[in-house]
Amino acid sequence: MTSTSALRLEDITPENFEAATGIRVRPEQEFAVSPVMQSLAEAYVHPAGVAWPRLIVDGDRPVGFLMAFFDIDWRDDGTLFRSGLWRLNIAADEQGRGYGRFAVESVAAEIRRRGGKELYVTWHPGPDGPEGFYLGLGFRATGELAEGERVGVLDVS
Repeated sequence: MTSTSALRLEDITPENFEAATGIRVRPEQEFAVSPVMQSLAEAYVHPAGVAWPRLIVDGDRPVGFLMAFFDIDWRDDGTLFRSGLWRLNIAADEQGRGYGRFAVESVAAEIRRRGGKELYVTWHPGPDGPEGFYLGLGFRATGELAEGERVGVLDVS
């Protein structure tokens, strides 16, 4: 586990764009998370403020990427708004060092800062998927499916 004192999130900028788009998960995990480039494209096409893409940096080393969402219309009918973790890509050779936990804790803190009380996430089920990781952090499965993925929620209040 790494020390959190050297960990930080950075906005995606022209200076770190190449580092961000170079983040790759393990090959057996690629089915479970979109590449960073797709995430950045999705962030661009959504209304400003919905997507929150960030590079995870340890000292001077880029180790992962996250993209959160805030107050999206979950059902597309204006009746249910949620915030959460949209994407989490930890570099293949950096996994198991606490960077994923740091990412989730950072998103939780941002949701709290914005007045939210719950952090949502979706995951692909399966042996190489991230279900164990999320459940181990305290997420609970809601029983919902979103585009074939399981939905989990974490109380951040």
